[in-house]
Amino acid sequence: MKKLILTLWICLGSFSLGYSQSSDEKIADAMNNSDWFALDSLYQTEPRDSISDFFEIYSRCLIGNRLNRPDVSIPAFTELFNTQSENLDLGNLLNSSMMFAMDLSRIGDNKAAAKMLSSTLDSIRTHLDSTTIVGVQQFINQYEALSKYNPYKITFENSAGTIPFEIVPVGPEKNNSVLIHLRDSYINGVEADITFDTGAGVNIISKSLALKYNLIPLEASSTVGGVGIQNGNYAIAKELKIGDMIITDVPFYVINITTNNEEADKYIDCFNIVVGSELMLQLKDLTIDFVNHKITIPSVAPKRSQVFPNMCFSSSMNLLSKGIVQGNKMLMNIDTGDASYGSLDKRFFENNKEYITTHCKLDTIRGAGIGGVHISECYRIQNIELELGNNQLSVPEMVVLLEKNTGGILYSYQCNLGLKSLMLFGKIRFNMVNFVLTTFE
Repeated sequence: MKKLILTLWICLGSFSLGYSQSSDEKIADAMNNSDWFALDSLYQTEPRDSISDFFEIYSRCLIGNRLNRPDVSIPAFTELFNTQSENLDLGNLLNSSMMFAMDLSRIGDNKAAAKMLSSTLDSIRTHLDSTTIVGVQQFINQYEALSKYNPYKITFENSAGTIPFEIVPVGPEKNNSVLIHLRDSYINGVEADITFDTGAGVNIISKSLALKYNLIPLEASSTVGGVGIQNGNYAIAKELKIGDMIITDVPFYVINITTNNEEADKYIDCFNIVVGSELMLQLKDLTIDFVNHKITIPSVAPKRSQVFPNMCFSSSMNLLSKGIVQGNKMLMNIDTGDASYGSLDKRFFENNKEYITTHCKLDTIRGAGIGGVHISECYRIQNIELELGNNQLSVPEMVVLLEKNTGGILYSYQCNLGLKSLMLFGKIRFNMVNFVLTTFE
């Protein structure tokens, strides 16, 4: 399921700070292209005395935020605001504050996140439009609400956590669509049917089920984007039990789960409760075993090593991984909430236009998600060669979309890799510490 939940566009523009060093130009280019792997590599290999103070500090900010290294980004953001604020325009000041707050929240310091972001908003409020102010205030309210709790405290019953799951059919039978539903799952002691969706940036629950499971409403609102937009509330589940693990103070976005389409709404119940990448970050290291239908999590997280990452966050906080499709290198959104094999965007079509138009069938697909239904023209391409996590295999089918964007928002990835493709691997490991995805045959 594609969800743009936390959209932080990093529009760095063209920096002109009076520096002419080639290292600065390379770093600025990597930032402007949102190429966090290149930025990480440049920061490690370029001579330190060839990088200006601003780019040296801002590199650490972005590397830490996009590659999940809050221990790197938090001190860097502090240094940025203390020493380089005059080099930040309004847009970069706000975006940097949003990322700083996000990283503080990731380590559980929601009080500091709310205080810092509120201070920034107060200082620039007169320069912002009302829509932006409301959006930023929503995050401040969420951080303030979470500061009264201790989110994501995890208790293991054994040396490693095990979460059994089922692959369940969803949607019209002709589509053969499937999702992951977690077994042995309970919210506040009551059994729950939970979908595991790596494409979801936050946990989601329907309004009726939030009442059923006695979630605690918080003084904060929420906005969730899928095909459309849904506004709702913010709430806490005091206890989430999944498999043999217990997680306390788990935040959920409480929204009306609907596509606003009568036919599509017949099948939307499978997304009534969703957990995804926010929970994955807290679990630190998890392996999805598609052979034995279980997710395993070691009780002791790995320490960060010097291995190069192959995962990153997009500007909209999608969990992306490097991959190759038919020889085309690209970033992929790893999305177990996409019940199909997945899709490729128009950039792939343009790069392979002659082959696709002569060998593939033109068709239309209807994508349904939270907030709406979207009909897209596409080609269906058969037997696609996929490389992910250093393993290769053939995917029976994907769709190639002919639109440049969806809902007016340009994605930073070329492939949305669905569950049916991921299931072709025996196991997939997400090391959220090193930000490395590994596949197993």
